[in-house]
Amino acid sequence: MGLHNGDKMMRYEEWSKLARKASKKSLWMVHFCTGCGAVEMPPVMTSRYDAERFGITSMATPRQADVLLITGYLTVKTLRRVIQVYEQMQSPKYVIAFGSCTINGGMYWDSYNTIKHLEKYIPVDLYIAGCMPRPEGIINAFIKLMKLIDEGKARGWEKYQKYYDRYKENQRRVFNFEIKEEQKEEKNEEH
Repeated sequence: MGLHNGDKMMRYEEWSKLARKASKKSLWMVHFCTGCGAVEMPPVMTSRYDAERFGITSMATPRQADVLLITGYLTVKTLRRVIQVYEQMQSPKYVIAFGSCTINGGMYWDSYNTIKHLEKYIPVDLYIAGCMPRPEGIINAFIKLMKLIDEGKARGWEKYQKYYDRYKENQRRVFNFEIKEEQKEEKNEEH
């Protein structure tokens, strides 16, 4: 007694909807603390704001996490590690970026080594405004992400797969820039 096309079968869309409902209720995160946003994370997780009541908890490794938090400015060297962490995460995966640093470099905007526009290198599902966002803002961002997941609109991981070559080209450009800067420094040291 097998299932046939005419029988009531769970279609892909129905399965996807069910998976999204379950996924939004247990967001496991790994946070990449590169700046002052890291200071806001302990209050979010402890008793006053208690993010675990929303199903949000920290994971020790990227392979267990659903959400990558970027909590401050990134340099070229840290971008390499962020990309490595992002690529180790299982799909579906989401990225939340904190404050102006991930958008335009923040107070380090004029540094050659600061990454501006994080979304050029990995897809960002949600930005949190503020420098630095308060714990309430972080909780609200997670609630917004849950809503986007439920509606099927948080699909950055699919965008990364679809436009993988474009993301890799942007990454290659910035990493080649880093190599060229190191070569210039070495030449200056020799003279």
